[in-house]
Amino acid sequence: MNSILKRIYEKVLPLVGEGNVADYIPALASVNPNQFGIAIYSNKGECYTIGDAKTPFSIQSISKVFSLTLAMKHYGEGMWKRVGREPSGLPFNSLVQLEYEGGVPRNPFINAGAIVVSDMNQTRFATPHYAMREFVRRLSGNPNIKTDKVVADSEYEHRSRNAAMAYLMKSFDNFDNDVEDVLHNYFSNCALRMNCVDLAKAFGFLANKGYCMINNEQVVSEQQARQINALMATSGLYDEAGTFAYMVGLPGKSGVGGGIVAIVPNQFSICVWSPCLNKVGNSLAGVAALEALSSEIGWSVF
Repeated sequence: MNSILKRIYEKVLPLVGEGNVADYIPALASVNPNQFGIAIYSNKGECYTIGDAKTPFSIQSISKVFSLTLAMKHYGEGMWKRVGREPSGLPFNSLVQLEYEGGVPRNPFINAGAIVVSDMNQTRFATPHYAMREFVRRLSGNPNIKTDKVVADSEYEHRSRNAAMAYLMKSFDNFDNDVEDVLHNYFSNCALRMNCVDLAKAFGFLANKGYCMINNEQVVSEQQARQINALMATSGLYDEAGTFAYMVGLPGKSGVGGGIVAIVPNQFSICVWSPCLNKVGNSLAGVAALEALSSEIGWSVF
């Protein structure tokens, strides 16, 4: 595995720095673009790394998987009355589809869907963001994971479009709590700082039938783990999900901080990170690395 990682790293390294860092969130615009790391965590507890795999970064929309997991644990199948399970085919922050479909977001990974899932967790937890932070600390085995307050505040200051989605859902009676409170927690979740090793370990339960080896916990049922992986495969990379399925063939979830997690069911969880994004907002070098890994090892689930 180490020799494979080295080959992939050297192959993809020339792409690092191509594309653009996320600049619509000012606090992310200053991130050094010339960084690239990979971590692979096996169901046997082995961890393989290369490059900047231990450099923390803002996980952004990768947090949506953790938020969804918390909601599924509590609400089960009942939660799907408020959010769909279909790919959107539109940008992650689109308002058009939300209006057209009566305030029910297409899936839990576009922004509107993640915000309504955050609303569900707001109802369930007295302090939703602290519950989320403790959850990822437990899954990753890292008690020092923190929120980048500068990033969270920056996102909240530029919240207009996300607030518009939330208030639109509220107008359709698909929102229970105070919009501003939910947005504060939503942005705090996105601003969690984790590195590739943290994320590969934290996603290990999805490669292991819902079971987390790090804390010996059945996080979700085996069926729920399959369902989360299915949603990642169909919707985890937004309007690039089809291309990602075609080229990589693994359930995945991206974030505009440059991270992408991917699952090889029953074997490995993977996190790649490089801050520069392609035209649809996914890590350019990260997608290339996962494509090369999947191709070389034959990991595609299809």
